[in-house]
Amino acid sequence: MERTKIVDLLTTTEFGKKTLIKGWVRTRRGNKNVAFIALNDGSAIHNIQVVVDIAKFGEEFLKPITTGACIGVVGWLVESQGQGQSSEIQAEEIEIYGTADPAVYPLQKKGHSLEFLREIAYLRPRTNTFGAIFRLRHHLAYAIHEYFNKQGFFYFHTPIITGSDAEGAGSMFQVTVLDIENPVKTEGGKIDYSQDFFGHSTNLTVSGQLEGELGAMALGGIYTFGPTFRAENSNTPRHLAEFWMIEPEVAFNDINANMDLAEDFLKYVITYALEHGKDDIEFLNKMYDNELVERLNFVLDKRFVRLTYTEGVEILEKSGWKFEFPVYWGADLQSEHERFLVEEHFKRPVILTDYPKEIKSFYMKQNDDGKTVRGMDVLFPRIGEIIGGSEREADYQKLLNRVQELNMSMENLWWYLDTRKFGTAPHAGFGLGFERLVLFVTGMQNIRDVIPFPRTPKNAEF
Repeated sequence: MERTKIVDLLTTTEFGKKTLIKGWVRTRRGNKNVAFIALNDGSAIHNIQVVVDIAKFGEEFLKPITTGACIGVVGWLVESQGQGQSSEIQAEEIEIYGTADPAVYPLQKKGHSLEFLREIAYLRPRTNTFGAIFRLRHHLAYAIHEYFNKQGFFYFHTPIITGSDAEGAGSMFQVTVLDIENPVKTEGGKIDYSQDFFGHSTNLTVSGQLEGELGAMALGGIYTFGPTFRAENSNTPRHLAEFWMIEPEVAFNDINANMDLAEDFLKYVITYALEHGKDDIEFLNKMYDNELVERLNFVLDKRFVRLTYTEGVEILEKSGWKFEFPVYWGADLQSEHERFLVEEHFKRPVILTDYPKEIKSFYMKQNDDGKTVRGMDVLFPRIGEIIGGSEREADYQKLLNRVQELNMSMENLWWYLDTRKFGTAPHAGFGLGFERLVLFVTGMQNIRDVIPFPRTPKNAEF
């Protein structure tokens, strides 16, 4: 008999049908005559109740069926007589696949803290909370691919191992096969990377953007969706050492088209999550953040405000608000500043543009004022910046001057600058940290709770 997923049983009205279900026991209760087993197979936030006639199976057989055990049940799907569920299974046959000793099973009791669950990341997907989060993570990932496919973009795979630092930040994980205890060195005493696997120093990528731009210069519109890595010693609720990035790059787009794309894209994927992950979002809204649904609709219902960084700073300076970090033209705005603009002043999402060039990356198109670049940040309630992007500098000489001004390595960037020599074109793009998006859609407070196996300083056990 073929297994039926619980999510399908919860919506069917084909009562009286013999059915096979498999899953993990969430709870077991009852009396000496009947047992009620709540079974979940991960396909939905809701369990299905299995009604077991104890006399039919015997107490000794049923004894190992405790919270965490994995079982298969053949039984009749019937309309439920109890409240809170439309259907249940009357068990005819039960097979025990795996037991979970109540004395040592970590999820035996309810109410564990999120901090504790991070310590058992290999088991936390079985909880209601993390089942909901990871299903929503899937829906968002699917929606991202669906959106760009519908828009005619091509999924472009950029390298994970790279010799360039797209951000110029230098916080990268090195990739090498050299003996770290006794590396080969040059006459000058430096490590001789010509003896390494790739023949020069390489690292795990911090972004697929630079290579993505090359794809856009041939295919018109591309997007990347892959893992990225930052070797920053940051132990904050907003930072991971390994995370996923979505980075579209579009030939012939300017900053305005880039803003249009970002707004349309965000509204599409959030709408998809609300439609396809409704039960999971409602669960998280009830258990963790009772403003979650309201905040998601807040983003969908309102046109994003667009203003320059200079205008934003003027609003902040005149607000009379007491900020922890000072506000002045040239300052890199903090989350508290971004959230003030969104939550207090405009009461809608905000896109800031035209930032001072000193606080933005080298590849952003320079404005005629010589002071600002055509960068943009999309700001959301509660989270602050969720997207960062720009129109890219298409002029070879301007880009070269900026690279030299920042003392960046031409050895690693020559190929990127070369694209401005051969058929250069206006183009733009942005980056969305996937975990930031999942954080917003789930209402969770810590980014470590929206990725299955968080990689942070001193933490790579699972």
